[in-house]
Amino acid sequence: MENISIKATPKTPTVDFIAESGKVEIKGRSIPENSIEFYKPLVDWLDSYAADPKEETEVNIQLEYFNTSSSKCILDVFKKLEAIHKDGHNVKINWYFEEDDEDMLEAGEDYQSIIKIPFKMIETEEE
Repeated sequence: MENISIKATPKTPTVDFIAESGKVEIKGRSIPENSIEFYKPLVDWLDSYAADPKEETEVNIQLEYFNTSSSKCILDVFKKLEAIHKDGHNVKINWYFEEDDEDMLEAGEDYQSIIKIPFKMIETEEE
């Protein structure tokens, strides 16, 4: 299975989806011109990964900002992860937010209330 590795741009986040280690990372800003186009390969990859996931899948989400259309796509990513979790596999979601960023903390809490996977909220120092 091919890994996905996408370098960040001013409008899109860094993405590292690594099948062998069960690591899924999205980091940076997510304001792509077309969110669905950007996130579709990620959702498709998770579909393939779900057929044979690792014992533990670790998800690290560290977004400094995302727009409304990205939020829907991120939810789609979480729904795929939730399906893996429901199949009896261990999925850990680490949601990173900067210490004064109430909006990002609330966004993580909102996702946590929708998705039935344990979230770990991790406060980071502002850079």
